[in-house]
Amino acid sequence: MKYLNNLTEGIGNTPLLKLNSVNKGIKGTILVKVEYFNPGNSIKDRIALKMIEDAEEKGILKPGGTIIEGTSGNTGMGLALVAISKGYKCIFTLADKQSKEKMDVLRAMGAEVVVCPTNVAPDDPKSYYSVAKQLEKDIPNSFYPNQYDHPANAISHYETTGPEIWNDTDGKITHYAAGMGTGGTISGTSKYLKEQNPNVITIGLDSYGSVFKKYKETGVFDEKEIYPYLTEGIGEDILPKNVDFDMVDHIVKVTDKDAAIMTRRLAREEGLFIGWSCGSAVHGALEYAKENLKEDDVMVIILPDHGTRYLGKVYNDDWMKDHGFLEDRKFATAKDIIMSKNGSSDLVTIEKSMKVGEAIKLMNQKGIDQAPVVDGNEFVGSVSDSLLLKSLVENPELKGKPVAEIMEAPFQFISSLEPIDVMSSMLSKEKKALMIRDENNNPHIITQSDLLVAMTN
Repeated sequence: MKYLNNLTEGIGNTPLLKLNSVNKGIKGTILVKVEYFNPGNSIKDRIALKMIEDAEEKGILKPGGTIIEGTSGNTGMGLALVAISKGYKCIFTLADKQSKEKMDVLRAMGAEVVVCPTNVAPDDPKSYYSVAKQLEKDIPNSFYPNQYDHPANAISHYETTGPEIWNDTDGKITHYAAGMGTGGTISGTSKYLKEQNPNVITIGLDSYGSVFKKYKETGVFDEKEIYPYLTEGIGEDILPKNVDFDMVDHIVKVTDKDAAIMTRRLAREEGLFIGWSCGSAVHGALEYAKENLKEDDVMVIILPDHGTRYLGKVYNDDWMKDHGFLEDRKFATAKDIIMSKNGSSDLVTIEKSMKVGEAIKLMNQKGIDQAPVVDGNEFVGSVSDSLLLKSLVENPELKGKPVAEIMEAPFQFISSLEPIDVMSSMLSKEKKALMIRDENNNPHIITQSDLLVAMTN
């Protein structure tokens, strides 16, 4: 009889599939490695098994222990499956931008889920990284794998994903493409492939709002590159130890919209019901392939997970329309708005040490009703005429106090490629303006008035 003793025996050996539709007109053979064939429907099953086995071998994880991890959902699912097979408990911390489906699946597998805010710094006590670390300290006989820095993450792909791709392509692979997140998939697999053939080119796919591309190209970790984005499971605001930039030859950034549209195209045209970051990987890889692939080249793209975890988002027409991802109309982008001002970067800023009265006088002189607050070159807050009026009505003595005492949160930085409809959904009574950086890294502000002018032109 042929059967699995437990689900962990079904991890790996996922198939390669040739793309036939979304890549029309592009030279070369384009293959995708469909990782939803793993028992937990994602590539993260591989690292989950490796990290737990490593902890068992080292005596870190003992019978009856608790596995604690910060996850975007897929690693949690893999860990939960392995934990069930081995008799461990699980607690997972997730950022609140993750889909409800992911949280529901983890709870269905018996795990406890702790939801944490997305828009906080990684070292903030409320971030899902920090909460996971604290839970490990508080709970006896617990293990925090930390997929971002655990060497077993990259090793699992060096030992399994890389050899599978090499063998299934008969060593003919010329280009390897994968999303960049924790770094294990792209770095471990690339290391194996380059050891077999140093000429294999590795392309990393990154999100706008993530730090990887600029760091790879300049060696500078630029916090100004970091801003919220919607795509799950790709990009980072930290540099995980598992990211080996020597194993990555090129990085291509992909917008949330392009990723979402490609995700749905892959389902409709190729029969691949996959996750959102899969759309990022394919869109970015094909953009690279258009200019660089030759007829005899073979590209393999990793598709990390299954579409069931995104039913309420990219596979939901209402959600897509609400985010401007299904509109036929070509909306102007943030970049277009700045260019319409002749690219002027005469941004009015207010030093946090400036007195409230002086700030009011400056804003009146410049004819503006909101402004970012700075501390040197750093954006640390924001003020608006409504905030200033409210503050002075409540306490007239604030006129002589520093702006730092009453300022609100900084305006959100966004991609210069965001369309007007998406930007309008980001603005509210609380969020009165947005900011972008141009090609020269100069900051610009975009207000509701700017959006209205752009819409009527």
